[in-house]
Amino acid sequence: MIVWSSPQEIAHDAQVFERFMHVLLGLYIWEWFITLPFDFQFITGKRKFKWPMIFYFLNRYSLLLALIGIAISLNVETEINCQALYTFNALAGNVAIGAASINLSIRTIAIWARKWYIVGPLVVIILGHWSLLLHGVVLTSSWSAQASQCIITETSNTLLAATFIYSMSFDFVVMVLTASKLLSTTGRSRLVGLIFNDGLIYFVIAFVANTIATTFMLLNPNPIMAVIANVPAATASTIVACRAVRRLSDFHNQQSHTPEMFGSSGDRTTLAFRQKMSSKVSATQGSGVHIQMETYESPKAEYDEAGNLKDGSYDPESQQITNEFKRPPY
Repeated sequence: MIVWSSPQEIAHDAQVFERFMHVLLGLYIWEWFITLPFDFQFITGKRKFKWPMIFYFLNRYSLLLALIGIAISLNVETEINCQALYTFNALAGNVAIGAASINLSIRTIAIWARKWYIVGPLVVIILGHWSLLLHGVVLTSSWSAQASQCIITETSNTLLAATFIYSMSFDFVVMVLTASKLLSTTGRSRLVGLIFNDGLIYFVIAFVANTIATTFMLLNPNPIMAVIANVPAATASTIVACRAVRRLSDFHNQQSHTPEMFGSSGDRTTLAFRQKMSSKVSATQGSGVHIQMETYESPKAEYDEAGNLKDGSYDPESQQITNEFKRPPY
């Protein structure tokens, strides 16, 4: 049986934790690098910057800074200001967690056409979420000359567990609101399917990641294992949330070049297609639409106002019909 509190096990878990953080850093740098062209399109002006993208960039780059800071804290060999470094890492990591949840909340608010009874509760939930996240930044760290590295001397696992439980519940509420609105939409479109599928994937991954992190913190086998799943949970939520934002932005960018795809509907959302309009058009099977038009013009130059011929030598009724003017049979 494993004795989690033994010094040997704690040392082994610390080694696993260090390697795991480097793996997450490499994974996220790869994810960040392959999606960097999307960010440059806002810098070059190819995409129009809108205020919801603030939370996308905040989410994306705060986690990158947090992972870099964690890597520094694990590899430093000379004494540094551990308190400042760990406070920065905790702040950047918690900002990434909060921004990931906001990204889905903004889309939910848009789907509900900014209804006050949706916006109000969500804003209150967001404020409560950020209150817990900012309280979680408070920790104590110092330099250990014996271990030649920074160590956390005081933190609140209960507050961390409450934060992840709150995040998990927040994601669940947002997902229920999104799903209920999309399922009640009669006109299903590709945009509806896109948001619904991305929202569902986001919820599942974030829920599982936060559940694992919360379980480890509540069990608290040792100081290392209690927090080993926190960074993976934040990384998973950030990657999936940012991918959902990029996919939705790409969809809107494509539809902006296709006019009249969506119709305005007052207080309804823009997710419903324009209502179908019936028109009487004759169609032939297998050959597309065939429209037949006949144009009649009065020959004013050949007749006078009384309807008599101006030139008596010309009688149109006695003219012989040539083949090229014969009407083809139908």
